[in-house]
Amino acid sequence: MSDQARRPLIRQADDSDDGSFEARLLEQYKAYVQSADNASARRVASGRYLLTINAALVAAYGFQAALSERAMLAVFVALAGIMLSLLSYSIIKSFRDLNTVKFKIIHELEERLPAAPYTYEWQLLEEGRGKAYWPTTHVERWMPFVFLALHVLALGLSAVFAVWGAPDWAR
Repeated sequence: MSDQARRPLIRQADDSDDGSFEARLLEQYKAYVQSADNASARRVASGRYLLTINAALVAAYGFQAALSERAMLAVFVALAGIMLSLLSYSIIKSFRDLNTVKFKIIHELEERLPAAPYTYEWQLLEEGRGKAYWPTTHVERWMPFVFLALHVLALGLSAVFAVWGAPDWAR
């Protein structure tokens, strides 16, 4: 880590009597909480978009079966789905890591504020490790693997059908 990355979050001492330090800190806190909310909203929008594309790719398997007995279209759809699933996992992980850091910063800012609602909430939720709450990203991160397995299965079936021909039930 560079020296710049190791600087403390709050660089100015609280030595003013006029309350301006606290007011500025509160405004920065509000802005930072909003940026965490915005990142979460981007994560949700990104997840919806990727889920929609993956669902469309799954639907393409059905269209391929109705249009042609050749498995080539299914191979391309499966490869696209596999790449999309890996991309989806990467995006989910990236947003999870970003939000983890954002909330560490929010918790640190709350140490200087009269109330610490996010820190308190996280404690009540047993930091996502208890029965009270299971973080959304823990659920979200499995979706790409579900689709990945589906696309790998479709790719495998396409290969088998290409070599030995499709059974009657698959036509």
